[in-house]
Amino acid sequence: MARDDLHYASIRDLGQRFRERKLSPVELTTALLERIEALEPKLHTFVTVTAERALADAKAAEAALGRGDTRPLLGIPVGYKDLYFTRGIKTTAGSALLENWVPTTDATCVTRLQDAGCVMLGKLITHEFAWGIQTPEHRFKPARNPWNLDHIPGGSSSGSGAALAAGLCVGALGSDTGGSIRGPASFSGIVGLKPTYGRCSRAGVVTLSWTLDHTGPMARTVEDCAYLLQALAGHDPADPASSRAPVSDYVTPLGASVRGFKIGVPARDFFLEGADPEVARAFEQALQTLQTLGADVRDVPLPHIWDSPSFMVIMASEAFAYHERDVRERPEMYGDLLRERLVHGGLYTSAEYVQAMRLRERLRREMLGVLGTVDLLATPTSPKPAPTFATMYDTSLGFPRSNTPPFNISGLPALALPCGFSTRGLPLSLQLAGRPFDEATVLRAGHAYERATEWHTRRPPV
Repeated sequence: MARDDLHYASIRDLGQRFRERKLSPVELTTALLERIEALEPKLHTFVTVTAERALADAKAAEAALGRGDTRPLLGIPVGYKDLYFTRGIKTTAGSALLENWVPTTDATCVTRLQDAGCVMLGKLITHEFAWGIQTPEHRFKPARNPWNLDHIPGGSSSGSGAALAAGLCVGALGSDTGGSIRGPASFSGIVGLKPTYGRCSRAGVVTLSWTLDHTGPMARTVEDCAYLLQALAGHDPADPASSRAPVSDYVTPLGASVRGFKIGVPARDFFLEGADPEVARAFEQALQTLQTLGADVRDVPLPHIWDSPSFMVIMASEAFAYHERDVRERPEMYGDLLRERLVHGGLYTSAEYVQAMRLRERLRREMLGVLGTVDLLATPTSPKPAPTFATMYDTSLGFPRSNTPPFNISGLPALALPCGFSTRGLPLSLQLAGRPFDEATVLRAGHAYERATEWHTRRPPV
């Protein structure tokens, strides 16, 4: 296998090569560690590279393969967003406040992937506490977008998105409060799944917003996300919001047709408001592809989508509640942007928070009603391609327009996957969302679209 093909190989392909003795987990892990060493000076995707741990995990996987172990994730190298607790390995949350903190336990999701046989490559940079982008004076350097180093790779799972796009790992974990899995997937040209609220455990993950936080997989293909979700999904008594809903088979149905699927395009005036013309064009072409595959694509109403800015009141209020003591006692430990956002979160009244929660529930019910008439909803993941760092550092910009928060306040599963490129070579992305705990249908539709296109096969110029 050529070196570049090895760095971008899928979970299925790698598993087959392991079992045919054409490749070993140690060889793969060594190759990825070498690539990380070569590219990290310009990409800054990792906070901590756990080389010794990675090689130990790879050797254990190799021994298990020799015993006939058939776990599909055995020997697959992954990285963990640096919000996930890792026992004996520092977890910074991208902040000077936790710069040297070393947890004594693993996050449940980390335990589940390690139990599945994954190889831990290290911890991936996140925006500070998943909300404050790293500015030039920040303690940690920001991850760079492999497609164009002047552009952000998305946030807050920035390291996860950039590392996957650059071929530094096979899978990664992200977290998503308002789009922090799907945003990096969109801007970095990879695939990210925000599962249903309660589908994957958040135990042992640094909190941003208790009622909005989701954990989930990121990878380069829909199938790889399905494999990762299969290991992650399921009830966890350590997470109060964890659901007991049965776990589906996410991998086997992927090859099935989407003929007859009803796909709704909701509220074009909202999801396409201010969209870059290239984004709008790519989205329409993606809908045409889904129609060619046999899906019934139709516009559907969603009049209360304009209530979705209530998301910001909820997230900011809950983030302030989480950080209140530290932001009062040690404000200098926070970056300027995050400290300002947290202080603003403390200015909302209890009445405003309650009213935002009422609007949230009204929109959630409306979205569930629409999903009683269609199988899926489709939107552009982001109205625009990845912005430049210079744009994001402009304090007059305000909070960027986003299409992802409605699926956090509703808790619905949502998938982001590549659907084109801008004329400047930046990735564009399609978002597919489905009914609660029906990730299988969302993944099946995404996989069908992916197989009919070639966007996911492109590689950045790193």
